[in-house]
Amino acid sequence: QVQLVESGGGLVQAGGSLRLSCAASGRPFSSYTMGWFRQAPGKERESVAAVTWSGGNTYYADSVKGRFTISRDNAKNTLYLEMNSLKPEDTAVYYCAASTTRGIYTDPMWYNYWGQGTQVTVSS
Repeated sequence: QVQLVESGGGLVQAGGSLRLSCAASGRPFSSYTMGWFRQAPGKERESVAAVTWSGGNTYYADSVKGRFTISRDNAKNTLYLEMNSLKPEDTAVYYCAASTTRGIYTDPMWYNYWGQGTQVTVSS
């Protein structure tokens, strides 16, 4: 079992920045592919970014490329999402997730464990 707890969400003006963190506990964090997802009201959950266990491979949704950066610190059992140049359309609940399957995945079905989510609101 892995427990995931997100933090760092909040209200920010368009063009601003936020840094989300996801603290993991339980089984060794370094063995998991990790991902960030988001879900806006009335919309499906979508993949934002993902990173392999070593941090060597990453994925970004086209909508966030060049603005968001995913990273992980395996020594601290923590996943991060640095979000810059935020736009109102980035408003959503952001979730971190862990996958026991090696590789990069964008489909939520590949992720076994989920955090409770943190709200990000970007005002125009």
